[in-house]
Amino acid sequence: MGERGARSTDSGPKRRRYRTGRVRILVTNDDGVHAPGLAALVRALAAWTGSNGHELVVVAPLANYSGAAAAVGTVYEREAIAFRRVRIEGVEGVDVFGLDAPPALTAIVGVYGAFGPRPDIVVSGINLGVNVGRSVLHSGTVGAALSAAQHGLRALAVSLRSQPVPHRWDTAAAVALAVIPVVAAAPPRTVLNLNVPNLALSELRGVAPARISDAGIVKGARVTTRPGDAGTVELELGAAVPSLGDTSEEDPTDDAALVAAGFAALTALHGVGEAYGPEAEAVVVAAVVAAGSILST
Repeated sequence: MGERGARSTDSGPKRRRYRTGRVRILVTNDDGVHAPGLAALVRALAAWTGSNGHELVVVAPLANYSGAAAAVGTVYEREAIAFRRVRIEGVEGVDVFGLDAPPALTAIVGVYGAFGPRPDIVVSGINLGVNVGRSVLHSGTVGAALSAAQHGLRALAVSLRSQPVPHRWDTAAAVALAVIPVVAAAPPRTVLNLNVPNLALSELRGVAPARISDAGIVKGARVTTRPGDAGTVELELGAAVPSLGDTSEEDPTDDAALVAAGFAALTALHGVGEAYGPEAEAVVVAAVVAAGSILST
């Protein structure tokens, strides 16, 4: 472990060799198919896949779906999903499709081969704004990755801190490219969440394993009533990335703290699944007994 519990990318055991077979990558995001972060990622991936014999396809929402999590929308209320081809400057040879669908659904239709063979990996991003702490649950960027994993794929979600400007998409893309071969060799359903500070690559302090912090954009809520039955809820907003050392509760290995300190934070995520353990089982048994009591009355 390096400074503040972080492990630099140039330290540690000898680098493992990863498989070199052809990999098909599906790229999506939640900022929309016309977002600059997606374009930067696709350009970087196109150069990498072209030189390694891998395949690349882009299937992303036509509109901005930030905060959509793993929503698929009202799929039972429409017969089909509209799409159109989109051009990304500099990578005209890459198939790019914009869908009238949220990020999770774009990943799912890609999994089922709507736009070519089933992909091996879904890469979601580059999102403008980190997805750390409680925002991991609500992020459309992460939601697409988790949805891909639920269908047996490996996935990587990539996000860049929004401040300061200009945005260093190149740094986030470079770190993502370094991580993708590891994701390709990982067990099925592996999901990594990568959050990168908005720094030049030469200024990045390292890449570190991270825990999910308790950072959140919404810090509180209060109600203002109006005459009648209406009113408003005013939100108290905070910063998703705190300044390191702001509170005594802050753990330097938290994802938000690491990004604030100049490290790229990398976290393995687990999607929806059964909760195991004595406590969870005890709650389920008690609930079953309670619900069953209505059948005996």
